[in-house]
Amino acid sequence: MAKVTVQDFIKKKSRGEKIVMVTAYDYPTAKIVDEAGVDGILVGDSVAMVVLGLDSTTRIGMATILHHLRAVARARPRALLVADMPFGSYEISAEEALRNAVKLIRAGAEAVKLEGGVEIFNIVEKLVKAGIPVMGHIGLNPQRALVLGGYKLMGKKVEQALKIIEDAKALEEAGAFAIVIEHTVAEVAAEVTKRLKIPTICIGSGPHCDGQILVLHDIVGLSEQVPYFAKVYADLRTAVRKAVEAFVNDVRSGRFPEEGRYRSAGEKFAEELRALLRERYGDTRTR
Repeated sequence: MAKVTVQDFIKKKSRGEKIVMVTAYDYPTAKIVDEAGVDGILVGDSVAMVVLGLDSTTRIGMATILHHLRAVARARPRALLVADMPFGSYEISAEEALRNAVKLIRAGAEAVKLEGGVEIFNIVEKLVKAGIPVMGHIGLNPQRALVLGGYKLMGKKVEQALKIIEDAKALEEAGAFAIVIEHTVAEVAAEVTKRLKIPTICIGSGPHCDGQILVLHDIVGLSEQVPYFAKVYADLRTAVRKAVEAFVNDVRSGRFPEEGRYRSAGEKFAEELRALLRERYGDTRTR
């Protein structure tokens, strides 16, 4: 099947086809989600919390994202590969944002994602003019949770709803090819989707967007705490624990490794080895 591009995302919106994205942070999971048929893979800064055990996405920088991006890129996915620009990598200046975005592209990303709206117009515009596809991210911006006072549902008030719509329009005007809308009331996400020519991809913002994205660890039940808007499709946490428990029991009981899971040189070789050890070391343990 053909490689998915940013233009394919835009065409899907015009055809009314839903876009599906999933996060991945390493080679094996990237291979799996790509084989499952997703349209896009996000190497998200959510790796900080779901993989590294940190309490916020703001705790990581470019080095961490680049490390995981390179691993995912080695899977050579058919899906569009998008990388988050981490906190502090684009806020200082448009020039600094461009330098960091170039690093992500050179590491294998085919687009970058930035959080913010009107305030990052110039940054998005500069990246796009430099030839770097940009995915926007509005509504709840986890990188700004400290200012927001936590991970709150957005768009509940009219003024806030209007700001989200204005942010979306600004990102489209700046040249973004798609926008993620996170944890925003469904009515606002629906209005944004209707007013844009570029696709919207929701996470926790209802069914009216042009697509959906979820964190892989939530989908397969590996997350310690799954948000209410995510759906768990498998219980890998229990499956993995039971598999390791079985291994522990087999080792302690002597059932592992059983015959066939190791190679032997034979009793003649063992006798020769014991004789040599006795001669060389006088080792009575080999008698």
